[in-house]
Amino acid sequence: MTSLPVAAREHVRQEMVADPRVVAAIVSAVHEQVPVYAALDDSRLPEVRAIAAWGLERLLDLWVTDGALEPSDLRRLRGIAAARAADGRPVQAVLRAYRVAATVLTDEIAARAPRLAAADAFALSRMLLTALDTLSEEMTTAYAATDEDLAADRDRALRLLLDDLIAGRHASVGALSDRSARLGVQLPDPYCLLVAEPMGAERPEMALDAATGLLEALAVPGVPGEEVASSATVRGSRAVLLLPGAAAAGAGAVLGARSWRGCAITGESLDRVAVAHRLAADALDTAPAHAHRPGRVLTDADAHVLALLGGHPAAAPDQVARLVLGPLTDPGQRHLMEALTAYIDAGSASAAARVLHLHAQSLRYRLRRIHALTSRDPRDPWQRLTLDIARTIRP
Repeated sequence: MTSLPVAAREHVRQEMVADPRVVAAIVSAVHEQVPVYAALDDSRLPEVRAIAAWGLERLLDLWVTDGALEPSDLRRLRGIAAARAADGRPVQAVLRAYRVAATVLTDEIAARAPRLAAADAFALSRMLLTALDTLSEEMTTAYAATDEDLAADRDRALRLLLDDLIAGRHASVGALSDRSARLGVQLPDPYCLLVAEPMGAERPEMALDAATGLLEALAVPGVPGEEVASSATVRGSRAVLLLPGAAAAGAGAVLGARSWRGCAITGESLDRVAVAHRLAADALDTAPAHAHRPGRVLTDADAHVLALLGGHPAAAPDQVARLVLGPLTDPGQRHLMEALTAYIDAGSASAAARVLHLHAQSLRYRLRRIHALTSRDPRDPWQRLTLDIARTIRP
């Protein structure tokens, strides 16, 4: 049996390039078989599809012409490898994705040319093996070089890491740990994600220097022998800081001294930094002016209440209630819940004391205990509202 003429190979190539199902099959196989790609958020899939479409067309061209990868191809592969090193996707996973794609390509060609001659099959195998070998060498070298550059400029590398966390490009703690290890740092866990901005109507683009200065002001003592990496980046007019969880306690005073406001999220895991950022950013977008009291930042509880009011809750109502009320949900604190309910319903401490048959001073003492246990002052309009919502939606 003789080999297919070039014209027949070209017909197969044109048919496959024109069929969008081929690229879809490649992307689907990579998504299913390579865990790192299965964890990618939707914003990254167009890039994967674009690379798959380019790779499909180039490999089919090489098969039709018995050609080899050209310098422009190698430059593009090195660029892809550098981008994957920057976003923390392991090179082993990237190379496996290309092998999976090559398998799909082979199956698709076989389905369209069932009587493929042995010479054409050998040409396809030789082309794929050669291309994958070249691709592996180029990408591994470029990946290592980029990795070294990033590690040498650690501040920039940490900023890029935080940018990727905010964008949701690290959906597994394992991949995140691998990237941190390459940088020789340990990310704070538990952490505080602080999103902050200057007060006032005018909010120009945030300068990175301002975000870095805020990071330095919020530095907390570390554990001897451990290098816990805090980092800062900017999003428009806002600074975004990844800090040890303990830094949340001092954030209000630091921001107040700068006439800034902010939201500090401390209750999300490291693989959900993107969720934490969205919560904080949405809270700053929607919180009323009186929610930003000097010396206090918005918290997880404030952010979840605002999400609930906006009709897109990030947590179930009972979880929101627990975040706001904290220890007040314990059966042993029932008397404090009764005091809170009476105060909110009656509108004043004196009226609430009469409802509960208490001395007014006893009622005020209970309000102070509520403040101490929840960090929410029932006399503050915004905090009273959050407490009212929480006790209302509590099961």
